[in-house]
Amino acid sequence: MVGGSEQRQADYRVIIVQILVIIFLWINMLLTVTFFKKQSFHTSARYLLFALVLLSDSFLLVVTDILLVLSFFRVVMQVWLCIIVSIVVFLYNMVTPITLAAMTLERYVAICMPLRHAELCSTRSTVHCILIIHGISSIPCIVILSVFFASVSLGVFTQNMVCSVEMFILYTWHSDLRSAVSQFFFLIMCIVIIFSYYKIMKAAKAASGENKKSTQRGLRTVSLHAFQLLLCLIQLWCPFIEAAVLNINLILYVNVRYFNYIMFFLAPRCLSSLIYGLRDETFFLALKSSFRFGLQKSTDSDAKKRGLGLTVSVCNTS
Repeated sequence: MVGGSEQRQADYRVIIVQILVIIFLWINMLLTVTFFKKQSFHTSARYLLFALVLLSDSFLLVVTDILLVLSFFRVVMQVWLCIIVSIVVFLYNMVTPITLAAMTLERYVAICMPLRHAELCSTRSTVHCILIIHGISSIPCIVILSVFFASVSLGVFTQNMVCSVEMFILYTWHSDLRSAVSQFFFLIMCIVIIFSYYKIMKAAKAASGENKKSTQRGLRTVSLHAFQLLLCLIQLWCPFIEAAVLNINLILYVNVRYFNYIMFFLAPRCLSSLIYGLRDETFFLALKSSFRFGLQKSTDSDAKKRGLGLTVSVCNTS
């Protein structure tokens, strides 16, 4: 009886996760479509990096949700295929926080070095920056997989297992190494954000009039990036909390892990991007215009259908 109750609870949780993923993906898709519809966004470093966050988070949501469903139904796959999928998870799990640090530096250049902003944050430079972000994001992935490859035999790669990123943690020191690498990266990103905030705050004190308002907006933007990075950092600490809870109670461990997944993985991948998009006046106006256009198009289509139906009705009466 207890087993059946726990199974139903697990079913409900998976359904809730699917609903949340669909909602979050829909919001991210709406923001992404808005970016691609506005030509001026394609030449701005700020919006190009914002689009990278949207695409990265959406891609990560899809892949991790597929892994969740496969794990729930105990679907196995060969280890080599799981490694390919996990590379994507490891890579794009780091892309978002590193991109946030890059967006913070872009705001620092725009406010503290306005005369060089066009040169340093050109479209070409931003594309190079995106490639560098992916290169840096791949370092933790390379470290984790290199340690895993060195610790297992070749026969493991043809075995069938339920795919999970935890399968790469064979020893306690593997977990410690992964944590140390991630913590180092987040420390660097925190230093970047603190440095940028300090410099922008100094510029805000020295500015006046319209420049002061612009600088204050820059400070709020950097603060938002710091909050987004904090959520990513909490996600990094979740495995330690879950490991401690696992030693206390298995059911509590399942509940804590479910809570962490929704609060510190799913929600930040959408809500922070949505808040950022709504705070930006230019992007918000483009989003509102796109939404209105969609509603107007739907209304016009319905009106045409009603008009056509009325015409057919009049003809039949005649």
